[in-house]
Amino acid sequence: MTLTASASPAPPRSVPPPVRRGPVRRAWQTFSPYAYIAPFFTLFAAFGLFPLLYTAYVSLYRVELQTPGTMEWRGLGNYTALFGDAYFWTALRNTFTIGVLSTVPQLVMALGLAHLLNYRMRGRTFLRTAVLLPYATSVAAATLVFAQLFGRDFGLVNHLLGVVGVGPVDWQNGTVASQIAVSTIVVWRWTGYNALIYLAGMQSIPNELYEAAAMDGASRWRQFFHVTLPGLRPTILFTVVVSTIGATQLFGEPLLLEGSVSGGISHQYQTLGLYLYEQGWGFFHLGRAAAIAWVMFLLIVVLVGINALIVRRRSREEAGR
Repeated sequence: MTLTASASPAPPRSVPPPVRRGPVRRAWQTFSPYAYIAPFFTLFAAFGLFPLLYTAYVSLYRVELQTPGTMEWRGLGNYTALFGDAYFWTALRNTFTIGVLSTVPQLVMALGLAHLLNYRMRGRTFLRTAVLLPYATSVAAATLVFAQLFGRDFGLVNHLLGVVGVGPVDWQNGTVASQIAVSTIVVWRWTGYNALIYLAGMQSIPNELYEAAAMDGASRWRQFFHVTLPGLRPTILFTVVVSTIGATQLFGEPLLLEGSVSGGISHQYQTLGLYLYEQGWGFFHLGRAAAIAWVMFLLIVVLVGINALIVRRRSREEAGR
């Protein structure tokens, strides 16, 4: 005969009463995320959005630097006068040419340099730091040094060309030569910066992809073209967009190469940035300078949109394969 003790029922657990939050606490929980991001949007509105809109407003008036308080309505007159100026089209052509001469070699060299730095080799930490030194150098110091290197009579570049039998080149007065000189400064300053961006993108690519490609017999060149480049597509798009924006706004390098806002005796390397400065602070036409600024802004938007469309079309074509 087995005796079992009857289990006594467990005492009921007391349920804590719901916490009642006051209206102030509920309001804080609702609006606190906006409070955290408010400083950024406040600074952006004060130093980004307002100057952009005010520049568009000024571009519709005739405003002189000597009398900035006197504004005469012109409508689109500043834009029509701008498009009728031959020097504007020269500056636009120079901006495009210098942009291509600086952006394409810069990104190609940065991609190759990042591929080398991605390997395990001695002193790679030092080399990764060293490639960033040109970017940390002042644009004024770098341009002044390159202006001496590209000197016509005593420049080191012409001396090296003379060693191989090439005559001296007038780097500051020749059209193509001066644009190559300006592009060389840009390439020297920004190649290391873009190389580190590509290096960070390469390190985010899974090693399993390289191992699988190696097992399939792919060489390092094939791994680079079929694994590295597809994995770097978003990074490449980012650097192309940033380099395009920088090329459109190029100002310091062409200004300091010879020290003239006209970009040479025949405007042979005057960019849109120099043309804007010349109109606003050389000829005192602030309204026309504001119109140039907005043309540059719209040009950047168009170029970035074209890059985005090209990348999206390629992505769709590859997805459909």
